[in-house]
Amino acid sequence: MGGTPDIVDTAVAAGSFNTLVAAVQAADLVDTLKSPGPFTVFAPTDDAFAALPAGTVENLLKPENKDQLVAILTYHVLPGQTLAADLAGQRLSVPTVNGANVHIDGRNGVRVEQSNVIQADILASNGVIHVIDKVLIP
Repeated sequence: MGGTPDIVDTAVAAGSFNTLVAAVQAADLVDTLKSPGPFTVFAPTDDAFAALPAGTVENLLKPENKDQLVAILTYHVLPGQTLAADLAGQRLSVPTVNGANVHIDGRNGVRVEQSNVIQADILASNGVIHVIDKVLIP
């Protein structure tokens, strides 16, 4: 593709998604998020992961908890590319890659469940990343 990095490489380059990238690697989702997509990823920052109860991230990264980690991570991903402008003024319940629906409120900024989109529309070659301030738990 014409030089635009994919979702994974974009997240790595940003430097504020180290925990997310580690989790994606532990869940064996790197190849999926490098595939053509397109995907919409609600990407929690390292600070969002740090705000989880102590030990949560370390526990989720253990091999025996891979299924739970995959469920949480895929809850942050929508099939297709959805830009912030597509959400403006709407309240939606949309299916995630995990199969559960996520609630989005685009009436005053964009909220996804209990998180706020703090940076929208980071375009990648296979979709878009919206930065959120809390980890979504299905």
